Amino acid sequence: MSKNLISRLNAATASSVKPKINYLGQISDPATNQVIKNNSKKSVLYDLFGRKHNYLRVSLTERCNLRCTYCMPEEGVKLTPNEKLLTGSEIVNLINFFARLGVNKVRFTGGEPLVRKDCVDIIREVGKIEGIKKIAMTSNGIVLSKKIKDLKEAGLNQLNISLDTLEEKKFEFVAKRKGWSKVMNSIQAAIDLDYSPLKINCVVMKGINDDEITNFIEFTKDKNIDVRFIEYMPFDGNKWNTKKMVSFREMMKIIAQKYPIESIQKLQDDPNDTSKAFKIENYKGQFGFITSMSEHFCSTCNRIRLTADGNLKVCLFGNSEVSLRDAIRSNMNDEDLEELISSAIKRKKEKHAGLDILPSLKNRPMILIDNCTSCKNKVSNIYYSKSSHYKYENNNKNFLVRNSILLTNLYSNQNRLATFRFYSTDSYDEQNALWNQFKDYYKEKTNQSNQNSLNSMFTHLDNETNLPKQVDISEKKQSESKPVRIACASGFIQLNNETFKALTQNKLKKGNALIVAQIAGIQASKQTQNLIPLCHQILLDVCDVNFILDEVNNRVVCEAICKTSASKTGVEMEALTACSIALLTIYDMCKAIQKDAVINDIKLEYKYGGKSDYKRN
Repeated sequence: MSKNLISRLNAATASSVKPKINYLGQISDPATNQVIKNNSKKSVLYDLFGRKHNYLRVSLTERCNLRCTYCMPEEGVKLTPNEKLLTGSEIVNLINFFARLGVNKVRFTGGEPLVRKDCVDIIREVGKIEGIKKIAMTSNGIVLSKKIKDLKEAGLNQLNISLDTLEEKKFEFVAKRKGWSKVMNSIQAAIDLDYSPLKINCVVMKGINDDEITNFIEFTKDKNIDVRFIEYMPFDGNKWNTKKMVSFREMMKIIAQKYPIESIQKLQDDPNDTSKAFKIENYKGQFGFITSMSEHFCSTCNRIRLTADGNLKVCLFGNSEVSLRDAIRSNMNDEDLEELISSAIKRKKEKHAGLDILPSLKNRPMILIDNCTSCKNKVSNIYYSKSSHYKYENNNKNFLVRNSILLTNLYSNQNRLATFRFYSTDSYDEQNALWNQFKDYYKEKTNQSNQNSLNSMFTHLDNETNLPKQVDISEKKQSESKPVRIACASGFIQLNNETFKALTQNKLKKGNALIVAQIAGIQASKQTQNLIPLCHQILLDVCDVNFILDEVNNRVVCEAICKTSASKTGVEMEALTACSIALLTIYDMCKAIQKDAVINDIKLEYKYGGKSDYKRN
């Protein structure tokens, strides 16, 4: 590619200006803080990185009349009972509530939203809500042409239609159903009704439709449409791998082979656009790229999702959700519902995982991306009670669930809104049952033969003297199949009721024990080689230390997860060290009022990477 095109690509990837984040992860941008302070009601929608979430995506159903291979697993999905889905009135009421908080755009998705019989009625009612300026829908177009006039009259003013191929036979291969001509009729009907520009979503898959990229661009020549090429993303059951993904830059190379560089124009993107917009000179329409995999746009994300069964989901690739359905059906008051929503948004991470981690993380099938019933790692239901403490509903007697504690509850409203974040260097999604996210474990695990000699069992012993020695790893090769090494350790400290209450209410004389302990654990993980004599020096990619408050048993449960992609040895000791020091720090912070606190059950939960893997039963 020419330097001209490269400069345009670099311009396309430039992120919008983000609020400044200080070394503690706090918002240090005065303008952002002032907005939050001046508008406390709407500050519910701000996360801890200054992003305002004014765009709500609502799944109306998990049902679909197509079976696209990148969306629907071959075995299908288990449907949710109707009584567990949000009713039409519940959807409208929740949207109305979000509008009062500051949401001004709503998009209806599915499944296929038009499969739901009251879809038009819901849109008509949402159109009456004060503050909602844009009502959008994403549809596969199969039945859209029959309902599009009613939708327009009801107030639908933005429309996306999914179309992955311009060839009828290929459509049937991808969607596993007939219907290409119906989709094309819907596209024309939308153009005739002046949906401008009409957006066409195209998931690009190598060897399937990447040969049609320039055909889609030609489709924009005489039509006011915006074709958005979407990088193939990993979801449960869609058999994703890097060989199937076509990146943004690969697509641009294909385009540059056909069109003169001078004719490819970069358009101005709005601050919260997910698509990098381009057009061909003198063409009526335009095209763009949604680069979730190769070049994420997390810094400007303003979207939250409401699932068909009423769960609030703050990140497309996250698997942590909070049930708003249960909240409204239990008649939760507005103040507590605000607090529940605010806490969920403020737990949103700065960005989702990268290509090295994301494909291994557990997530729902795309067909259920707005419905949680099939999520094997579904979090416990969390609700806010009038006693100002978060309660945890968990049918499992073992409290070691993989949910991050809502630490925002430990702070005043002002601090919670503007200055607090989880003290973790981790950049990927919450570690809910992380071990189960590595599917290769069960495929690659082999039975280990019993070791007959002490020396073969303990590699830190010298063969001749049986004295301790450090293992020489200079000749050890980095694992090609599993280059990333991850380990998780856990433990807990047993407190009495008085101490536990003082800790959770942040009334300890030494300060906030949980924050100090998190920092201590992270620092300790990086000093493991100085504390454990025979450990090697390891460059960690991340150490994530989280706490869970067990109110029933007055316990603080600690979970430490370490990851490296640049080591020949595992990170079990780093995780165990982080967990141990974090709990010791809590003891130190609490010993003034309880000297008999006991640290218990420090153990390795799992390790992944290298020759052998391990998971505690």
